[in-house]
Amino acid sequence: MSLLERAEFADAKTLHAHQQGAWAAQAEYVAEQSALYRDLWQGKAPPRDLSDLAQLPLSDKAQLRLSQAAHPPFGDYLAAAPRAAVRLHRTSGTTGQAMNLALSARDCAITEAVGGRCQSAAGLTPDHTVVHCLNYQMWMGGLTDHMTLQATGALVVPFGVGSTELLVRTIQEVGITAISCTPSYPSVLERVIAEKFPGLKPRDLGLKLGLFGGEAGLDDPAFRERLRRVWGMEPRNANYGVSDVFCNFAAQCEHDSRLHFMAADVLYPELIDPETTDPVPLEAGQTGELVLTHLARDCQPLVRFRSGDIITVDETDPCTCGRTGFRFRVVGRSDDMVVVRGLNLFPTMVAAVINGFAALSGDYRITLDAPPPYDALPVSVELAKGQTASDALAQEVAQAMKAALGATARVTLLPNGSLPLTEGKTKRVIREY
Repeated sequence: MSLLERAEFADAKTLHAHQQGAWAAQAEYVAEQSALYRDLWQGKAPPRDLSDLAQLPLSDKAQLRLSQAAHPPFGDYLAAAPRAAVRLHRTSGTTGQAMNLALSARDCAITEAVGGRCQSAAGLTPDHTVVHCLNYQMWMGGLTDHMTLQATGALVVPFGVGSTELLVRTIQEVGITAISCTPSYPSVLERVIAEKFPGLKPRDLGLKLGLFGGEAGLDDPAFRERLRRVWGMEPRNANYGVSDVFCNFAAQCEHDSRLHFMAADVLYPELIDPETTDPVPLEAGQTGELVLTHLARDCQPLVRFRSGDIITVDETDPCTCGRTGFRFRVVGRSDDMVVVRGLNLFPTMVAAVINGFAALSGDYRITLDAPPPYDALPVSVELAKGQTASDALAQEVAQAMKAALGATARVTLLPNGSLPLTEGKTKRVIREY
């Protein structure tokens, strides 16, 4: 299958040997079967050694979109025969055109095994009953994440999105102890509990473990502490992935809240400078755009694929938990970056400031009504329940952003409940031009 047993704990020598063997087979397969990469490489043979991978050109989402438009439904980077595909997913389309994703039986099995490593690292065990609250309607995060949860041996309740009152009752009646959802979804639950279940507090539901993914936010200690205080559960960043590549290939462990790269046996990572595309060493302290190459993929193999995610590598030594993958933080998406007077700002940086104010709910939007350049960052921030807006508070928030980010912010305070709460991914940067 090309999976390495307990790869997340493997030493560098063992991993390197496995990677080289997997790449030798995968490179030949892609060169022979993928029209997109044959054209992109212009007849150049892929390098034998993974350390020379940067000799090949990068690929990106725009190329995949054009490929699917010209060769529907899967594009001319479908390397396997169409009959080999056993599952079709569509991306959420949060950052553009929805994409059709084809998986073979082997692709499914590898995806579920790698995701299971992540959910296990985050603390899910056969002793848990976990409710999965992501959209099952074609999106990769629904069924596929369900299968990664199931790979841990936990009892999985396939709930999906919507019917929030029913979800509250189900948690109570079934004795659910863990929840899998986006970081913004607990706010939706809190509002429904307050409106429909008088006297019930979120922590009364008995949830002990929160497995989060699909959005930024869990890197903020203030946000984590709020979840512990309000819900009585331990929040874990359990589900980081790139839908076109792998649904879930990084998660935290109980010892370290940073993401551990868990897929080194089937996925090869690189870093590049997002502006120049020059290679950046994958070393502690380095920041760059994550670039990914499949080492085992049948249907839609990708080589040097730009994820669009800007990450910072914090550690490359083994973790206390014994896992050997590098540990990193997601700074933001390149398409969510807003440049204010030469400063690169991401929503996660804004959230870290906002979550430091008890008078704010933590929800916000950055609305851009004109193209760059920008002299100030326009931020609409929602007040916490029972709080009233004041010029003094708006000025205090703006000053905190100036101190933390170095940029001027135009802060607008909104009444509690003004911003729509979503059960899926919440888009923080709104471009209206």
